[in-house]
Amino acid sequence: MRIGELSKRTGASPRSLRYYEEQGLLTSSRSDAGQRHYSDAAVRRVSLIRQLFDAGMSSRVIATVLPCVDVPGDLGVAEETFTAMMRERDRIDADIAHLIETRDALDVLIRANRRHRAELSTAPEPVAQSA
Repeated sequence: MRIGELSKRTGASPRSLRYYEEQGLLTSSRSDAGQRHYSDAAVRRVSLIRQLFDAGMSSRVIATVLPCVDVPGDLGVAEETFTAMMRERDRIDADIAHLIETRDALDVLIRANRRHRAELSTAPEPVAQSA
């Protein structure tokens, strides 16, 4: 199938499909006119690639995970994939912890601003001096 058909069947834009190919995540053959042609298996592969992106993985990490799909019976590949996924989970946990710290710091500033606004709203109006 051509890139437009793969795009329709997967919901991935042609631009995304070309990016996946540039990153080595997806392969195609080329016609004499240079048009990309994909096998039916590309539909499943694109769906998996999109799931991996949705899980927060970068294309570099996805490239380390995909061999598990390509060589499903290889224990070494399965172990490498597991390690890569656990590393990504640890990275996401660290990102979440950092975001919580950042939110907590912002909460301190918000509370200080609320107090300041309350003080300003109860302060007497300054007396205007006439010129």
